[in-house]
Amino acid sequence: MHRHRFAPALTAVDRRRTRRRLAILIGAAATVLAGAALASCGRNGPTDPRLDPDLVAQGKEIFRFDTFGDEKYWTDTLRMHEVIQGGVSPATALSVGLKVDVDALPAAVQAALAAGQVDLNDPATTVTLLKLNAVIGLQGQVETVDGRDTLTRVGITCALCHSTADNSFAPGIGRRMDGWPNTDLNPGAIVALSPAVTDALKAILRTWGPGRYDPRTNVDGLSTPIVIPPAYGLRGVDLETFTGEGPVSYWNAYVAVTQMHGQGSFSDPRLGISVVQSPDLVTSKLPALRDYQLSLNAPAPPAGSFDQAAAGRGRGVFAGQGRCSTCHTGAKLTDVNAGRLHAPAETGMDPAYAARTSQKAYRTTPLRGLWQHPPYFHDGSAATLEAVVEHYDRTLTLRLSPDQKRDLVAYLKSL
Repeated sequence: MHRHRFAPALTAVDRRRTRRRLAILIGAAATVLAGAALASCGRNGPTDPRLDPDLVAQGKEIFRFDTFGDEKYWTDTLRMHEVIQGGVSPATALSVGLKVDVDALPAAVQAALAAGQVDLNDPATTVTLLKLNAVIGLQGQVETVDGRDTLTRVGITCALCHSTADNSFAPGIGRRMDGWPNTDLNPGAIVALSPAVTDALKAILRTWGPGRYDPRTNVDGLSTPIVIPPAYGLRGVDLETFTGEGPVSYWNAYVAVTQMHGQGSFSDPRLGISVVQSPDLVTSKLPALRDYQLSLNAPAPPAGSFDQAAAGRGRGVFAGQGRCSTCHTGAKLTDVNAGRLHAPAETGMDPAYAARTSQKAYRTTPLRGLWQHPPYFHDGSAATLEAVVEHYDRTLTLRLSPDQKRDLVAYLKSL
């Protein structure tokens, strides 16, 4: 299967070496990151019966493991295989938000993870994780060169930004959580490690920070990074992205071709983009990828994470004086299904990113799993739900009382 394409069988020597390196990794991770709270482990709900189960299964593999041939960019152009092999130790990988899928590790390796030995400074451990196909969102081809494991090619998948780990084994190491935005991931810092990137661009990339990415910089040269959005809760939402430029498959194609640099075709005359590549390794996979994403439900809030009585009162504020339901309408709590987009001035949003898009406006974001993915708004300018409520109270002159604000926040946490 595709996921094992870069996972050759391990020899006895390989297994001993792997156990030793992974023991070092986990001990270091546990020591350096001890005390971090374990993430709630919300699971995907049942697949919508209208979705094709076969397509969902195919889409899962594509989402997790398909690079669309983007190794030609990440390896041949950016030379990230050299960067990883030469200097990306586990400490560096963890610091830029990369995650490890514990279920990809053999039982013997999982047992070795409890050894507690500490060495975060060996890039060979990172290569071992890639050989085991355990780094979420990265695919690496590892070959034996002069008697040692050597990373010869590397590419990225959708899961790099739109999956995380539940920290069930250690901080940054656990079971995959597909659809959850990796709010720890620092894409700008990762790309800035490449020796092929100019100093001027590196300076821009390093300003983005964790959980933020600008999907237009390589198109127009500007930089107004937006938060990485969740890829769950999309079923029944007509237009994806903060600016509502198209449905799910539109955005998948845009990202796969223009951002991941996969080998495929994408065209949008509104943006002046036309990319045609043959063979096209993207377009035929879009239906399956879409069905898998549509099968991912937003996670329910953890038990006890909000005051139920306050949330009940907050629902009244949401529909009443708070005027939230003016735009957050219908079952998905968004008016985008009615064809509405909003000028930035309507809601007090920074217009800079919208001005770089085809619509020049913002979509009303569906309120899905809000408790899970701060910061809020397209640019992450609201660090908390309390800040969201304060923004609208000020911008729309709502004159909510402190009690109403608290109740409204409780309601938002319940969604």
